[in-house]
Order: sequence, then C-alpha cells, then structure tokens
Amino acid sequence: MRFQLTEDQRALRSGVREMLARRFGPEALRAVLAEPGRLDRALWRELGAAGFFALRLPEARGGVGLGLPEAVLAFEEAGRALLPGPLVATHLAAGAVPGAATGETVVADVGNGLVEWLAEADVVRGAVAGAVPLRSVDPLTPLHRVPAGTGVAPVAVLLTAAEQLGSATRACELAVQHARTREQFGQPIGAFQAVKHLCAEMLVRTETARVAVYAAAVTAHPADIDTARLLADEAAVRGARDCLQVHGGMGFTWEFELHLHLKRAWVRTHRAGPATESEENLAAELLAESA
Repeated sequence: MRFQLTEDQRALRSGVREMLARRFGPEALRAVLAEPGRLDRALWRELGAAGFFALRLPEARGGVGLGLPEAVLAFEEAGRALLPGPLVATHLAAGAVPGAATGETVVADVGNGLVEWLAEADVVRGAVAGAVPLRSVDPLTPLHRVPAGTGVAPVAVLLTAAEQLGSATRACELAVQHARTREQFGQPIGAFQAVKHLCAEMLVRTETARVAVYAAAVTAHPADIDTARLLADEAAVRGARDCLQVHGGMGFTWEFELHLHLKRAWVRTHRAGPATESEENLAAELLAESA
C-alpha cells in the first residue's frame, strides 16, 4: 500500500505541532511536573477550540469532519510533545458527552481495569466502584485500578499507538541530536559504530511503526490495528531505552525529558491490555487467512 500525506494532512500535522510547541513547551511541561495530577483546564479548552477532540465529529454536529488518518496525525504529535491528560477518552466521547468536543468536559474511561486521570475527570465512562489509586511510574499520568475493565475500543488502541509513534519519533530525534553534538576523544560520538547502530535501529523501528500505524488508520482493520499497536509499543519503549544508552547518565536526570518518554511509553503499553492479547488476535487472523 502506498500512503502519502496530502497537503491538508501535512498542514494539520504542522499546525498541531506548532500549537503544542507554543502552548506546551518545556516550561509548561516542568510546571505540570511541579504539580503532578493537576490538569491544565485552560490548555484543555484550547485543544477543544482548535478542534483536537472534534476532529472526527461530523460538521453537521459541530465537529471538524475529518477521518481517522487525521486523528492519528494529531495524536502522533501529542505523543511527541508528552501532552498529558485523558486525550483518547475525551476524543472518543466527542458528540456523546456534552462539552467533550469543546474541551469544557474532561472525560476518563475505564479500560483493562485502569482509569487515567480519575480525580480530574468530569465524566467517567464505565464502572469505577472500588477504584484504588496507584503509584504511577509516569508522574504525568495519575492512575486508578478498578476490579474489572470493559475492554478497549479498537480506535482507542490505534490512537494510543499513534501517541507511541510520536514518542518514538521524539526519542530518535533526541538521540541523533546528542550524537551529533556530544564529543569524546575529539570527535562526535555519532562517529562511533556502536552509536550509529543504535540510532539506525531506532529509526528503522520508528519508520516501520509509522507505516503500520498509518496503514491501520486507512483500513481500520482489527488485525492492522493489533499490528500497529505491537510495533508502536516496541518502537516507543526500545527507542527510549536506546536513547538513554546514547545519552548515558544524562538521560536519567530529572531535568531531561527522555525519562518521561520511557515512563509514558510503559504506561501506554498497559492501556490496551496485555500485549499477548494483540499477539493472539493477530495470530488467529493469520491462521484464519491461511486455512
């Protein structure tokens, strides 16, 4: 399948990236870290005004009227920027929950027995009886566990994969930037074969995941979505770990954003349930096609 972004899609991606760079840059990220668990309502409303949550809502219902491929591009940029909050749940609630499309209402969802941003949500979709707060590995994502989850919608799985893709892209960028500027023995560390291989492997995983995520956005086929999820999870988690390797001890410091990409990637891998579920679904699909 050949898939090339249209001019409008490229403009959408650039617009989301510019908005997030302006509204959620490094200083805003540090402000959130200083108050973990607090959601920036002004930013949430600004996202709503920009159409982030209403991208797939028909124009007749007050939405932007775009499709799943455009939503994937927007969520990819959100992952790249480490944008916090129950983005997927609120996006999926647009048109069903009053105020979700405009960012006036924050919506959380129960899936796989986990609820993100429960305390900050105005509406929670699914049962939350007996919710127990968890110590989240990601300081930007407060979590609660509930006795039973309700499963995760395929679109939610794909949008999460898009966030993972954005995070993997950012980790690759950070690794390459550091490899070009950090010097050892009188030359950039990117000149050393071991570092070259790490960066090359990160790029291959990221671009492979990109193809899978974009293809799944076009087909919306469950098997394609499971494939995209598995490849994007690998690209995000392994990419962040390899980027840490390139940076050395600097990558573990609290002041550097990389550790947040790794921690967020870990959290996202659990949002859609165990990876084995996607693996089993994909295996069953492949067996059915070969029968």
